[in-house]
Parts: sequence; structure tokens; C-alpha cells
Amino acid sequence: SLSESPCFSYVLLKLKEMFNSKFGSIPKFYVRAPGRVNIIGEHIDYCGYSVLPMAIEQDVLIAVEPVKTYTLQLANTNPLYLDFSTSANNIQIDKTKALWHNYFLCGLKGIQEHFGLSNLTGMNCLVDGNIPPSSGLSSSSALVCCAGLVTLTVLGRNLSKVELAEICAKSERYIGTEGGGMDQSISFLAEEGTAKLIEFSPLRATDVKLPSGAVFVIANSCVEMNKAATSHFNIRVMECRLAAKLLAKYKNLQWDNVLRLEEVQAKLGISLEEMLLVTEDALHPEPYNPEEICRCLGISLEELRTQILSPNTQDVLIFKLYQRAKHVYSEAARVLQFKKICEEAPENMVQLLGELMNQSHMSCRDMYECSCPELDQLVDICRKFGAQGSRLTGAGWGGCTVSIVPADKLPGFLANVHKAYYQRSDGSLAPEKQSLFATKPGGGALVFLEA
Repeated sequence: SLSESPCFSYVLLKLKEMFNSKFGSIPKFYVRAPGRVNIIGEHIDYCGYSVLPMAIEQDVLIAVEPVKTYTLQLANTNPLYLDFSTSANNIQIDKTKALWHNYFLCGLKGIQEHFGLSNLTGMNCLVDGNIPPSSGLSSSSALVCCAGLVTLTVLGRNLSKVELAEICAKSERYIGTEGGGMDQSISFLAEEGTAKLIEFSPLRATDVKLPSGAVFVIANSCVEMNKAATSHFNIRVMECRLAAKLLAKYKNLQWDNVLRLEEVQAKLGISLEEMLLVTEDALHPEPYNPEEICRCLGISLEELRTQILSPNTQDVLIFKLYQRAKHVYSEAARVLQFKKICEEAPENMVQLLGELMNQSHMSCRDMYECSCPELDQLVDICRKFGAQGSRLTGAGWGGCTVSIVPADKLPGFLANVHKAYYQRSDGSLAPEKQSLFATKPGGGALVFLEA
């Protein structure tokens, strides 16, 4: 349906004209990959737990022309993002700079390494996109996925959507983000009209039918958060890893090869509710310092730094293990409850789903500490004007909220939230960053050949 829409044809035509004026030629094909909104299940994919996202209609779109030289030329329709060119045979990704083209290079390098290729053909690419950057809607992962699919298409090779998602999830780590794979999975596995429960190891996606009487609304706090440029995200990944090791040691499991909180539950064969009780017994709410972690595990500080901590977490002095584990196990349970309510569709399902979203936000705010004052304020405003539930979505520390709003309340909700949050008397929010929109589940990544 997307490729047939007149609006999309216009976007392609405009991109083709810009490509022609940039490179003096016509693209051979186009690739799109969508952003996503995570409805529930925050910061748990990298702990091994299922999440519940849907693709949004906003996407990254790349016009591509393979060329005979070995040069990769990247340009962006947004003048803020500078042109970049490099030899296709010598891809260097600078982890210290979260520049836009590095995300493209991640996707390209992932495919190149998967097939063990040393020589890649050159290409001219013009990148366009309408996902607000650093907003928690996965603009960066959409670019990685899009670049992976571009490279696969140029090579004339085939991979399943699941394989593509797994390669792109792994390759985004070249830029230093230790994510769990949700963003890349939904970008490839999404289908129009349905959210997905995404499960890991092995990766699979199940349809989740959302309530027909409600709409999901995304609101941007206009506080930008770049995961690759900040340490918050990778510190949380490490706190979860350390919590998993301490819980495993407490339960006399082989702890040294445990990396994720889900592995501890699987090895013990108990429920999420029971894992919360184990966490209460095994961990204390006061923060842990590196010395105490070493005492608990019976290792030296040197072993902790070199064998467990990642390079960007080696200087962290406090780790809140109890709070992070409590969030992960309770959030994992909320995802399963959310799916069950969607399947059983009781009379008051919108209210029940809203309550789960509200609990999720509280846990993100208080236990995972990944909210910020603006997100908390925006969530309160959304609830005040008719949302049954509202929470931060994406990594947090800025970015967007997602709210479940009864369909008949939508027009008033949008008007009131716009007025209360975006039209402040000090005019501090630039209008182009104001994003407030109802969304419905969109389709996944696609290739369009030039007609």
C-alpha cells in the first residue's frame, strides 16, 4: 500500500530529482526502513526479555546507484548532515564521534563481514528521513537497517528478515551502543496493522492485535538524547550484567559465563514473580561500589575491569544493581500481561493496558532512572488530558512519550497537550521539533526498484 500512495510517489520523485542534481545520474533503486515506538518493555531486550514495539510510518529512505569505482559517496537531504565519501574497501568507524554516516557504515560493514567480502563495489547514496533524531524512535537503527538492506541489494545476495535483523543488531555495536536487538528486529519484521511481541534467542515475532477503540499517540519532549554519545545507556547494560552475575552467584550457579538477567531465571526455572523475590533476598538497595562487587564474586579489581566491564564503564564508581534488576523482572512481566490482555480483549482493556503503561513509566523513572523532568511533566500532561496510560519510550533521558488514548478523546487530547506542553509562554520549544501525532502500526523495511 505504501508504494502505491500518491504521497510516497511524490517523496520518491523529489528524492530522485535531488539525487540527479547531486550525482548527475538516476538512482537504480530505493530502500526504506521504519522507525518504531516501543509500547511496553523498556531496557529489557539486552537482558534477554521480550518486548512489544510497532513500526511507525516515519522512516529512513535511501536512493542508491551502484558504481564501477570503489568509492562510497554518501549525501543527506538534510543540510545539517554533511556529505561523506570513503573507499568501500576500507571502512573505518570512529566510535568517539556519533556522526550520521557512521550509522550507515555500521549496516554496510555488518553485511560485508557476514559474507566475508574484502572488496565491495562503490555506490552513490542519498539519504532522506523523517524520524525525529535522538527522540527514542530509533532513527539511528533505521539508518543502520536501511544501509544493511542497501548493501545486500547492491551485492545481489539474499538473507531472511530475521538474519538481516540479527546482523544489523550486532553491527550497530561498531558505534559503541550495546543494544539488545529490538529496534533492528521491528524495522525488518513489522507488518502493517499489528504490533509485535519480539522474542530473542532465537529471534521471532508474534502479532499482537491492539485495541480498536484506542489510539497510540507519540509526543516528543524535545530533549534530545543520543545513545552513542552518552554513557548512561552502556552503564545500565553493565549494571544489569553485574546484577545477573551476583544473582547467579547467590544461587550457586556458574556465574562467570552469565551475561543476562533472563539467563538466571532460565537456569533456575522459576517465574518472573519469583525472580523478584530472589532479587529482594540477594541484592541490597544501597549502591554497590567496584570493591564490593569484587568481594561478592571473589575476583580482583583488575579482573572486574578487564574481564567484565566494557571500556566505557571501567571508571564507573557506583552501580545500582537491586533497582535495575527489579525494573527488568517487573517490566518483563508487564510485557506478558499486556499481550495477554490484548488477546483476551476484556471490556475494560484500554484501562488495563493504560495501567501497565503507567506502572512501566514509574519503574523507568524510579528504579531504572532513565526519565528526565521534561518526560515526567509530559507524561502527567498526557494523563491529565485523557490518556489512560502514558510512559517514556525508547532509551529515555529525553526523547518521546507514548500514550494510549480512547479514540473519541483524540482531537481534544491533541489540542490540549499541544497547548499545555508546546505552547509555553517562554516560547522555548522550536516548532520544528514539536512532534505530537497519533500513530498506527506500519510495515517493515522494503526495496523499491526504479520503474
